[in-house]
Amino acid sequence: MNSKVKLIISGSLASCLVLAMAGCGGSTKADDKVIQFWDPYPQYSDGDAWDTYVKSCAPEGYTIKRQGMPQNDVLNNLTTSVKEDNAPDVVLLDNPFMPTAVDAGLITDIKAAGVDTSGFDENIEGPGIVDGVQYGLAFGSNALGLYYNPQILEKAGVDPSSITDWDSLNTAIKQVVDSGAKGITFSGITGEEGVFQFLPWFWGAGAKLDKPDSQSAQEAQQLVSNWVKQGWAPKSVATDNQSAAWDLFLTGEYGFAENGSWQAASAKEKGYKVIPIPAKNGGVAPVPTGGELATLPLHKTKQETKVKAAAQVITCMTSDKNLAKTNETLGYLAAKKSIRDSQAKDNEQWMPWIDSVESAQGRTTDVGLEYEQISATLSKNLQTALNS
Repeated sequence: MNSKVKLIISGSLASCLVLAMAGCGGSTKADDKVIQFWDPYPQYSDGDAWDTYVKSCAPEGYTIKRQGMPQNDVLNNLTTSVKEDNAPDVVLLDNPFMPTAVDAGLITDIKAAGVDTSGFDENIEGPGIVDGVQYGLAFGSNALGLYYNPQILEKAGVDPSSITDWDSLNTAIKQVVDSGAKGITFSGITGEEGVFQFLPWFWGAGAKLDKPDSQSAQEAQQLVSNWVKQGWAPKSVATDNQSAAWDLFLTGEYGFAENGSWQAASAKEKGYKVIPIPAKNGGVAPVPTGGELATLPLHKTKQETKVKAAAQVITCMTSDKNLAKTNETLGYLAAKKSIRDSQAKDNEQWMPWIDSVESAQGRTTDVGLEYEQISATLSKNLQTALNS
């Protein structure tokens, strides 16, 4: 999840030089049978489960050379490589980057290349469709939820099923703090990562992205600001990223934590549970769709055979046969209901996430390129609220 939409082009050339030995560029005559595959998962090295799985999707006669790198580096290096007509063949882009990549002419129509996009959830696929053309295919999504520590809640006399809106959530946090424990952790760090965690409260208040300074938006800011002012949340939320916020929760001192489905496995090990984030007046608050989209970068020098092979890689990873494995390997929920339901049936840890994923909203789906400025405004307002 989770990264800035704004391009940081300065340094792209340097990044590409650093990656040159690892295949920063795309195919040349010398490696026509090598598919260059970029993703934003540098934590997975050569031989890891994800790396091995990706390479297993190489079409007959081809091999896949995978390169993982940080989110911003993916977009920056892609910009440089397309300009030099040396782009990779398949790139997984964080979903808020899609309008920027399309506007810059970095990626192409995947349906025209032969990728089957039928049957996927509209809400998850939204960021990949720009002006009616599908430039990326989301294989799945991660999501945000409200984790809780059952032992702390039991001691505080809090029934998690009673948390259905903001009032009942505030009451529960107060009971937890009054019992001697700490309240809630979340990430409010400057930039897209903090905005990502703020959006469920923003949307849950009824706010709209095209009106980031609305009264509803201010109510969401006040909610999280009050948590800090009352000592229910640590002051560090203004600088904590999602990993730091989770580390605080793992201490066992806090009753609640807003965090992602990618933490489900570690939460299970600690005995923590999760409920959907409540909207202000009840119901499940929309969360932003998390995750990446598979794209086909632009090659100025036509490579029809290579593009067809690259499309086959995406098809392999998103077929009904393999979609569950693609998502399970990354800790995501599939972007197809039938596969998602099968995941939940096979692994009960996914059950609490179904509603959140199915009600999730794309950050750029309705506002496109404008999201970059909207996100910056939301981040600025959030920082002001948390530090006031």
